[in-house]
Amino acid sequence: MYPEIFRIGDFPVTSYGIWLAVGMLIALFVASRLAARDGLPRERIYDLGLWTLLGGLVGSKILMFFVEDTVQVFSLDFLRSGGVYYGGLIGGFLAVAILVPLYKLPFWKVADAFAPAVALGQAFGRQGCFAAGCCWGKPTDLFWGVHFGEQGHEYTGVPMYGPSGEDLFLHPTQLIESFTMLAVFCLLVWLHRRKKFDGQVLIAYGIIYSIFRFSIEFIRDDPRGDLFGLTAATGLSTSQIVSLFVAVVAVVFMIWRLRSVARKDPSVA
Repeated sequence: MYPEIFRIGDFPVTSYGIWLAVGMLIALFVASRLAARDGLPRERIYDLGLWTLLGGLVGSKILMFFVEDTVQVFSLDFLRSGGVYYGGLIGGFLAVAILVPLYKLPFWKVADAFAPAVALGQAFGRQGCFAAGCCWGKPTDLFWGVHFGEQGHEYTGVPMYGPSGEDLFLHPTQLIESFTMLAVFCLLVWLHRRKKFDGQVLIAYGIIYSIFRFSIEFIRDDPRGDLFGLTAATGLSTSQIVSLFVAVVAVVFMIWRLRSVARKDPSVA
């Protein structure tokens, strides 16, 4: 794993940053193509996408500030860290919700275009996490266990050795999520062509990702803090608590939207 590729003076060019930047650009291109399929103007989607990325970045940092006790806001580590994903998801969603009416675009059509793109961006982003050594998993004896090197340990604190000094092999949770989200992206693109109502793709993403994220948290082992003491009180991670909330809301919306469409068109039921 190579967290740092090279330096420009004292400024490090990190593999995480490269993966993230490439993922964002490709995701924005995909969103514009899917939006055009629904008759939306590509130029507006590119513009909206940039604001959504900014909203996601700010949201991820804000939730990171609340979750992690040792965060130093005015530091290089804070600026170059990826933040908390769910904070980014909420921040990006709020950016879309605020700007879509101003751009006079249909919210649910825009959301359906962005949902597969978000999944694809995650697939790239988690490759960056793996290269950096962050978001690591618990120790494992399975064949896929990964031993991180000195650079990853220096950058993120990923453990390298066990209590007896033996090499420590960890679940590659970053790669598991990356390949899973690539599959989810393909599924959502397929669904986009066959959706029964606007908003179905976004809601499907909410259900699928929240279930997956709740599950993979059981084998993650990186320190992620505690939001308002909920982790200590429930035994669940912050992401698992958020996942439960997102899953319930998404399922309720899916049922509500399907019933609404069925009332208008009985053949949909």
